[in-house]
Amino acid sequence: MVEILREYGLMLLIGEYPHGKLGGLALTLIISFVSLFATFPCSVLVALARTGNVVWLQKLAAGFVHSVRAIPLLMLIFWAYFALPMLIGFPIDATVTLVVAIVIYQTAYLGEIVAAGIKGLPKGQAEAAKALGLGYIPTTFRVVLPQALFNVIPGIINQLTTIIKESSLGSIIAVSELSYVMLQVNSNEVTKPLQIFGILAATYFILCFCLSQATNWLERRIAKRRTGRFFVEALA
Repeated sequence: MVEILREYGLMLLIGEYPHGKLGGLALTLIISFVSLFATFPCSVLVALARTGNVVWLQKLAAGFVHSVRAIPLLMLIFWAYFALPMLIGFPIDATVTLVVAIVIYQTAYLGEIVAAGIKGLPKGQAEAAKALGLGYIPTTFRVVLPQALFNVIPGIINQLTTIIKESSLGSIIAVSELSYVMLQVNSNEVTKPLQIFGILAATYFILCFCLSQATNWLERRIAKRRTGRFFVEALA
């Protein structure tokens, strides 16, 4: 393993950059964070539709969520890679295709997480805002969403862990992320698959383990804050 890291360590981190495209771990992280940031506003819109009072929006959002969650991400990547260029009339970069597929897929999951956070708030929050004369938009964006999003921060970070693992599917369409780079290394070495894929597994484990620990820490912090708030309210 040490020899492989010594010879291919830089390639594992940044791919062929600066003599070629950026890849490796750097591209995996870029894809993951860009996907999460693009997913977030989409998931909020889906969550608001799911928890709102407009029936046709509820049904539309529910149809989207259930349809997307019923198909594998790999199938969605293939559809985006082959069908999307045919629809728009020009080819799309494989990395962009992967991000689009992950955003669509994760919007269905993260939207349900945000919707659960909204439903978990006491109904008195929205009712109090309405009693003060606030309309739907101020109530939603100044009262409901800030509290709901704070409560689901651990779930959002947990989805980042999932996205990092899902980004490895980009190797199917030749996105030069971490898995694809290690496949290239394996093609060069041929006789060392155990060491090469051991390094790959260890890299994913370290990334996901650190994020899971951050999620657990945030959950404890949020639980302590919520418990302290309830204790103060009880004393009042």
